[in-house]
Amino acid sequence: MADSGRGTIRAARVVPGKPESARVVDIEVVEQSGPGAGIDEVVVDGLLVGMCGTDVEIIRDGFGSPPPGRDEIVPFHESLGRVVSAPDGSGLSVGDLVAGVVRRPDPVPCPACAVDAWDFCLNGRYQERGIKELDGYGMQRWSVPPKFAVRLDPSLGELGVLTEPASVVAKAWAQAELQWKRSHVAGRSVLVTGAGPIGLLAALLGVQRGFAVHVVDRVTDGPKPDLVRGLGAAYYPDLAQVTAEVDVAIECTGVASLIWETVRRASVTVLTGIAGAHDPVPLDPHVFDDIVLGNKAVVGTVNAGLADYRTAADALAGADRQWLAGLITRRVPLERFTDALERQKDDVKVVIDLG
Repeated sequence: MADSGRGTIRAARVVPGKPESARVVDIEVVEQSGPGAGIDEVVVDGLLVGMCGTDVEIIRDGFGSPPPGRDEIVPFHESLGRVVSAPDGSGLSVGDLVAGVVRRPDPVPCPACAVDAWDFCLNGRYQERGIKELDGYGMQRWSVPPKFAVRLDPSLGELGVLTEPASVVAKAWAQAELQWKRSHVAGRSVLVTGAGPIGLLAALLGVQRGFAVHVVDRVTDGPKPDLVRGLGAAYYPDLAQVTAEVDVAIECTGVASLIWETVRRASVTVLTGIAGAHDPVPLDPHVFDDIVLGNKAVVGTVNAGLADYRTAADALAGADRQWLAGLITRRVPLERFTDALERQKDDVKVVIDLG
């Protein structure tokens, strides 16, 4: 279906590293899709975006880079929207619920980007919506090429905003499976460190795969322990309390001391958190001895490929809706999107309403 026109929408904007610059502005958009319209893109009404640690680092700390020639960027990469128009043959229809893919392949493309595995880009020339050189989804209307719009189960409704963090988790599980199969590990139990959105979604996918799931997070009250137990998984406020043997670990905190202890516990460890320079700890060389002598695998992962988005969409479609709704603990309006920067005690996932 072709749709062409002009309009004004509201959008968030910020100069990375200057939170005082954050504002909501009117921008003019040109909607074009369909044969002969100039660009064959899916046009989407933005519904929600999610706030994550990367967004905080962009707004407060200056991570990321705006589009060339500009000092401002439209933030946010976790998206949910409804299709307004779509090119013929795209496989999408008006009214479809979709999530937008974050990363775009480099222009060469490298061997990884050439097969839609842009999360493994070899030359670093990829772009990312709301992070690197492309405006994000923090606007009331956006468009993407059909390949980068992932159709969701319509019954998910607003819970579809969890697709992008779930895609990162889906990739972590794919990486873990590759490693445990080649190492002849049974793959029966998983240790998840961290009960934020990534950790909780990692636990969800573990339960869906039939694993015995053990989740560690330092909090002792609030929604996190209940969300873990609601999956039928075990919750611990201290790693030392986990006495069960674990085959696989998915580390979601980026806390250096916890990373080393996690690596020691599992045959396969997937690292999804970033330690940075804020949490230095002495490096114990015995950790590397354990890795070598135990034939252990440690894999780092970030972002997700197209196949991971589809796996994530399927995982969310198969999840209990009430449990998923428990992950979204706060929502703020677009006009006050900076309110989402301030963490509150029981926050799990904070979303921004683009309405």
